[in-house]
Amino acid sequence: MAIKRILIANRGEIALRIHRAAREMGIETVAVHSTADADAMHVRLADHAVCIGPPAAKDSYLNVAAIISAAEITGADAIHPGYGFLSENARFAEIVEAHGITWIGPKPEHIRTMGDKVEAKRTAGALGLPLVPGSDGAVSDFDEAREIAERIGYPVIIKAASGGGGRGMKVCNSPDDLETLMQQAGSEAKAAFGDATVYIEKYLGNPRHIEFQVFGDGNGNAIHLGERDCSLQRRHQKVVEEAPSPVITPAERERMGGIVSKAMADMGYRGAGTIEFLWENGEFYFIEMNTRLQVEHPVTEAITGLDLVREQIRIADGKPLSVSQDELEFRGHAIECRINAEDPWTFAPSPGLVEGYHAAGGLNVRVDSGLYAGYRIPPYYDSMIAKLIVYGRTREGAIMRLKRALEEMVISGPKTSIPLHQALMDDAEFRSGDYTIKWLEEWLAKR
Repeated sequence: MAIKRILIANRGEIALRIHRAAREMGIETVAVHSTADADAMHVRLADHAVCIGPPAAKDSYLNVAAIISAAEITGADAIHPGYGFLSENARFAEIVEAHGITWIGPKPEHIRTMGDKVEAKRTAGALGLPLVPGSDGAVSDFDEAREIAERIGYPVIIKAASGGGGRGMKVCNSPDDLETLMQQAGSEAKAAFGDATVYIEKYLGNPRHIEFQVFGDGNGNAIHLGERDCSLQRRHQKVVEEAPSPVITPAERERMGGIVSKAMADMGYRGAGTIEFLWENGEFYFIEMNTRLQVEHPVTEAITGLDLVREQIRIADGKPLSVSQDELEFRGHAIECRINAEDPWTFAPSPGLVEGYHAAGGLNVRVDSGLYAGYRIPPYYDSMIAKLIVYGRTREGAIMRLKRALEEMVISGPKTSIPLHQALMDDAEFRSGDYTIKWLEEWLAKR
């Protein structure tokens, strides 16, 4: 089989990223778009474009019937979901495959397993991944919850089984608050995800967020592409990512990389995936697996020289992994800034007309963005409008290059988070690499 035409079931910079990889492989692209995205860059560049609905995502980018219809009328033989929207929807993946269309993503059963946080934790444990101490599964009985909390020790964190983005999460410091916080977490989870199921874990006081990029061929072969440090977060949303982590040693990388790649091989995993850990005092604790491409994948591409989207397409097309673990080399250091259309200090959204745009350039500087002068940023979607990625031989060299690139980057009209990133690059603690997942919010509170 050979993929000839890919429908890109997404928007913004990731849609453009997929288009570019496909065109470099000689594959045609189909852009689907809402009415709000009719003038988007990926729509302009794609070989074919189909409007699939009004601005609201539920009526367009989440409209499965419209996307499948667009694939059929344009003769697309594959669908790439990008990230967000339907990328981790197992039912959508099944529907795509049922229509004889190649799904550029993991097997639907693996998406389903890893999308349920309780089942994901159980599976990860069975595969040999180190876990955060906690309940074996869902907890609904308050007496059982008290026993678990006493055994693992306070503080504990109550998490929604179907959660994400920090919703349905409550930190509990004493047994007196446990019942109330479990009810609150369950109610939040029910409202946000339609599922009130919660589980309990040991709350780690000040960890880092370390994730490993993995790839499998679906036939029992898998590799890891090293780790990314995504500890700079605000309200559980990543702001800056870098690879490699400033605190992980080559020996730790090899050890944990071996564990995660073996787990994926044993699972028969197919395509791209990211296994996320909390890291504290030299120990890794599994938190979740994302069965899709990550926003921050470019930093991994920079230090490995491997095109991850191209690799996704190859594997979906039935081809083997293009590199072996022994052939992979990790070189230099890469940092990514997520540039959002928002006030850099209040974080209020700032959509609207882009009056002027100039992408930073120069050696080892990459900008992933669908922006152009005259483009109007719609108010209906995520506020991320660009990713600025730099590579250097050393971390300090990458930081200096990023400072220079941020000075060059021009996005006039809407407010953007560029001033925030400039301030971060000047901060001594960030430059030393001494930060955790709590650091950014504490840093912002002091300003």
